[in-house]
Amino acid sequence: MSRQFLTGHEVVVQACIDAGATHMFGYPITPGTEILSGWIKRAQEDRSLQYLQTEDEIAAGFCVAGAVMAGAKAFTATAGPGTVLMQDAMSMSDGMRLPFVVIVGQRGGPSSGTVIYSQQEVNLAIRGGNGEGMRIVFSPSTVEELYRLTRRAFNVAWQYRFPTVVLTDGYLLKTKQDVSLDFVGGNVGAEPLVSEKTQKNIRNIYTFEEELYEELMKQKEDFDAMAKDVVESEFYCGNEVESKKYKVESCDELIISHGIVAAAARDAVDQLRSQGKNVGLFRPITLSPFPKEELNEIVRNVKKIWIVESSMGQLRDLVKQNIDFTDFEKIPQVDGLYKPAVGIETEEIVNLFV
Repeated sequence: MSRQFLTGHEVVVQACIDAGATHMFGYPITPGTEILSGWIKRAQEDRSLQYLQTEDEIAAGFCVAGAVMAGAKAFTATAGPGTVLMQDAMSMSDGMRLPFVVIVGQRGGPSSGTVIYSQQEVNLAIRGGNGEGMRIVFSPSTVEELYRLTRRAFNVAWQYRFPTVVLTDGYLLKTKQDVSLDFVGGNVGAEPLVSEKTQKNIRNIYTFEEELYEELMKQKEDFDAMAKDVVESEFYCGNEVESKKYKVESCDELIISHGIVAAAARDAVDQLRSQGKNVGLFRPITLSPFPKEELNEIVRNVKKIWIVESSMGQLRDLVKQNIDFTDFEKIPQVDGLYKPAVGIETEEIVNLFV
């Protein structure tokens, strides 16, 4: 087992290299700048790795789109306003089904806001641009998960041909942890999507509304077909199994959170259980496609849902969209802790139950 003491930034760079990435296009923006600078440092040591610091995030996004069409495993990293600027290229990649990989270090808005942390880019990651939000979005809770989900992002992007986002934050990127760099399975290969010998063009403009409708229906069918494979119940991190579901068996109250906040929520569940409170945790690892079936299996049997997030309700809205009940009176009581652009500590979650 290969273990190293690394920051989240270092883990992302290593994961991209281990995934077989060869090109990075990016523009410096906190808290993701160290991904770009870290990649540049590695590229100076290994001439098989290429990079280009573009004039802005718009250019970085379109460079990734062009590179993957040529068959290169390319990626970018951005945050906040950069994620906004990148929606044009990502929206085009949605329509053209390009394996566009981006690591997003969320930062607080609106506008430039704060430069370190938030969970306010969930909507942007899933549904940014003029489209239907058929993107794969991962939300890691630990540095080790950040490594594994970045590795997995390249595989699912190239296997299923949907843009893929690793949605993290400045806290996790700057955290240093002892991590395992083991990864179950190899890398999905990359090949040119357009060439003289194959197709010479990937259509992205439609003359008639009916044509676009038919294309979207086909893409939705493909997205739904791959969802079961991508939405995993659990995945292995070293010798431990990290799961979406933590102590949910017959729980009376359920906490729902994602990303680094879910790490605090997990500790809160342990403390609450020690106090005799029957509380469980559900944390979606994939925000898109969402683990809808698993969520509904749990919420049908709980008395109350607590949604905890560093946003005013972007996760809450995502949860409500995926609860099957058509009669909202049947939905369990929903409460929460919503702290946009602010970190959430374990004690704050425990205090909800006092």
